[in-house]
Amino acid sequence: MASEPVARAVAEEVARWGGMRQTGVSLRYMTEFGARPTQRNLLLSAQFLHKELPIRIARRALDLDSLPFGLSQKPAVLKVRDWYLDSFRDIRYFPEVRNQEDELAFTQMIKMIRVRHTNVVPTMALGVQQLKKDLGGTKAFPSGVDEIHQFLDRFYMSRIGIRMLIGQHVALHDPDPEPGVIGLINTRLSPMQVARLASDDARAICMREYGSAPDVNIYGDPDFTFPYVISHLHLMMFELVKNSLRAVQERFMDSDKHAPPVRIIVADGAEDVTIKISDEGGGIPRSGLPRIFTYLYSTAEHPPDLDGHNEGVTMAGYGYGLPISRLYARYFGGDLQIISMEGYGTDAYLHLSRLGDSEEPLP
Repeated sequence: MASEPVARAVAEEVARWGGMRQTGVSLRYMTEFGARPTQRNLLLSAQFLHKELPIRIARRALDLDSLPFGLSQKPAVLKVRDWYLDSFRDIRYFPEVRNQEDELAFTQMIKMIRVRHTNVVPTMALGVQQLKKDLGGTKAFPSGVDEIHQFLDRFYMSRIGIRMLIGQHVALHDPDPEPGVIGLINTRLSPMQVARLASDDARAICMREYGSAPDVNIYGDPDFTFPYVISHLHLMMFELVKNSLRAVQERFMDSDKHAPPVRIIVADGAEDVTIKISDEGGGIPRSGLPRIFTYLYSTAEHPPDLDGHNEGVTMAGYGYGLPISRLYARYFGGDLQIISMEGYGTDAYLHLSRLGDSEEPLP
């Protein structure tokens, strides 16, 4: 009998915190603040997160309760909502952070929250796949489905922000960071090196799926570096190269011709670092281009079953690789553009802002 008042009290707390204003953070601020990971700064960081994280988490929990077309009631979405409610309770019930001992305990707690939310993206994708089946497939979507895309953009952008804030705070506790690394931010990141690593990972997946993989050629200044979050860049590069490899592999799989390589060009501009990924995989029909950044669309004919566990990476199928890559690019003021030449191939332009002053876009 006591659980109902408790649930009502939590719901009221979520509604109250979800109505508060979020605070944006810039890459430059994170870098400058994190360059001095003193006990005092770590304490200030924990105190900020103790107030900021419940606002961000509460907003997403409220959103998850009010989605159209019955998406809120899909088992996968209910599971994600419960993760957000559990995390909200964990932070709100954690006492005020007053000293180093409190800060270390708080850091351990938010590390567990980050682990809890590891599978949010594939689990939400499962909910969307369930909805797609209920609606009769992509071609039968009713009007108003744009509301789901807009929600998912907000939701995933917020998730990037939450994970960045937690990850940065946790990483600042590293007693022996690599030179130039401040938390999650590498002030001397080599985009050429990340491109090579991401390409090797994508080719390994392609090899596993098809038994072979096209080559990847990378062009640019190997000595060029700039400040960025290595995990973000790796994720974007991996998704884009993976898409290109799949397109080329499937186009030339039964051909006598040798599969042409995927080409990556890294350019250092005054405002942006731009990375172009080009392939000769046949391109995307012009009618399909508006849909490639939506979450209810995938270029794969038969997407694999998804059980909510991110235990392996497949070549395609869930429809969230491109839209989430664009969100990662936009998080620090960049962007992602796709230009297709049907019958030939596709060029992806990844624009990464090098100014560092743009605040994260708050949903």
